[in-house]
Amino acid sequence: MKMRLAGIQTDSIVDGPGVRLSVYVQGCSHRCNGCHNPETHDPRGGRVITISQLVGLIDANKGIDGVTISGGEPFEQAAAAAVLASEIIKRGLNLVIYSGYTFEELLESSSTNQDIRNLLAAGLMLVDGPFILADQDFSLAYRGSRNQRLIDLPRSLAAGRAVEWSGNWDLEIYHATGRI
Repeated sequence: MKMRLAGIQTDSIVDGPGVRLSVYVQGCSHRCNGCHNPETHDPRGGRVITISQLVGLIDANKGIDGVTISGGEPFEQAAAAAVLASEIIKRGLNLVIYSGYTFEELLESSSTNQDIRNLLAAGLMLVDGPFILADQDFSLAYRGSRNQRLIDLPRSLAAGRAVEWSGNWDLEIYHATGRI
């Protein structure tokens, strides 16, 4: 299976808790005004890479705490992203996902799209909602505008509603992966 990517950052500390390998998918229909990654909008841009190649990059980065899938819009490549997410979890790493969709929109879509459901189920945290330039706030952790939320995916899926992250990163990472 293949994904179209805009890029990869092997040592990010801004795309979620800890040191992360960040995968930026190519293609985003949201096209938010003021987007941090406008070069990711064109679904024909970037480059194609296999999931096996991505897994190899993850395996080669022994010092990471987790992986982030951002974009672009990961849920526009849900099938490939779900396969990648499964490989991430097999390696004992946690997964953070960024999306311009809200959790509620994704939950609704997941009722008819198993790939979306599988991707959500693999994640530890979802940063949801479109970037809104008028709500930009540089003081927020891991997000760019006040409307965006940090969603605890395991608790949200169990409750069937959005549950915001408690903020206890080290403890949550430990429970999700068995290590800090």
